[in-house]
Amino acid sequence: MTEIGGSSAGLSVTIPGRTGAGVTLAWGAATDTGRRRTANEDSFVAQSPLFAVADGMGGHSAGDLASAAVVERLADSVAADFLAPRTIERALERATADISTIAGDSELGVGTTVTGVALTLQDDEPYFAVFNIGDSRVYSFQRNELAQVTVDHSVVQELVDAGALTRDEAENHPDSNIITRAVGFNSQPTPDFWMLPLQVGMRLLVCSDGLTKEVNDERIRLHLAAGLSAAETAGALVDAALAAGGRDNITTIVIDVLDAPEPADPGDTAPRGAHR
Repeated sequence: MTEIGGSSAGLSVTIPGRTGAGVTLAWGAATDTGRRRTANEDSFVAQSPLFAVADGMGGHSAGDLASAAVVERLADSVAADFLAPRTIERALERATADISTIAGDSELGVGTTVTGVALTLQDDEPYFAVFNIGDSRVYSFQRNELAQVTVDHSVVQELVDAGALTRDEAENHPDSNIITRAVGFNSQPTPDFWMLPLQVGMRLLVCSDGLTKEVNDERIRLHLAAGLSAAETAGALVDAALAAGGRDNITTIVIDVLDAPEPADPGDTAPRGAHR
């Protein structure tokens, strides 16, 4: 388990070239090994402009080192207050090379999921670039409604997309832990990206599946709606997963948009490739 950054009650950054225009964020992060695991293979980075969770592959050797490699490469890629999606891709490529070294001659291989959000600029407007590989997730909470932004790269998600399973059936399916995309295993990392325009009052949740396999979407929504700070909410979500059984490592990051300029365009939040 590697933790980079932590919680902040508020940090403001100025938008380049826009006098008096800026973004203020608050965030909180929490993690726990859970009640059944002996080690925490989750890692996270939580320091503006980047917030990400990596879940080392359970049952594979050195999963904790794989997740650490990803968040360390992501953190090392930050050189300004805003981060381009292409920079995220390059960091994941470097992490893949690191993981190949970690894996050595392992027959099973080594890998990790990764999901997160980064402050970025698109036509001089502030956006969150949401990215994902695997089945860790990012949720958006606005106007008391919860929406899952990312799409799982998993066998059961493919069955849901094909109409063979409902979403509720997928959560309890015996193949729910089989993912179809990861960082590592000597393959090219291929993240999906979504671009979300910042809006005051927006709250995002970045989490490993140790949360979502224990706490359903409605309970997550209630926690995000409870009015606690980002740090308190992140901790409360981990506590809820532990109370529900805590069968896996649990990591949460909650990000609040406290201030942002009015978006010029509501934007398109459909999945798309990274902007180059």
